[in-house]
Amino acid sequence: MRLPQVSTLTFWGRLVSDRLFRRIWSLGGVNGRVALSAVALLICLLAGFTPRVQAQTTAPKPKRKVLVMTEPDYPYILRNGHFEGQVRLEATVLPNGSVIKVECKGGNPMLAQYASQAVMHWKYAPGPDKTVEEAIFVFKPDK
Repeated sequence: MRLPQVSTLTFWGRLVSDRLFRRIWSLGGVNGRVALSAVALLICLLAGFTPRVQAQTTAPKPKRKVLVMTEPDYPYILRNGHFEGQVRLEATVLPNGSVIKVECKGGNPMLAQYASQAVMHWKYAPGPDKTVEEAIFVFKPDK
């Protein structure tokens, strides 16, 4: 049986000579296959315990404080019709704290309309640059 042409293998940044694998391969038969399987299993297990290199992640930006907050309207007809749910919005805030744009990220569109109107009147604390802030509203008829 012929050994594949591999001169070196990389294992944890160190070069491992193929002499070890040639010795195991030369055992031949069942003993050689068992030994080679054991070495392969050991390498796989050790690779699972190596420290993972984590991708660089930016620290979460601190949320800007809301200085002026208005509650959204919840019209009687929607409350009486038991329209309820959660609305997720993203507000684009200028450095001076004014909201220039509100985008609905989820929820009932009828309720999102009222929540968006309310967030457009919010005033945030001044910041260094334009940011996107998340706002979540929960509409419940019994409230």
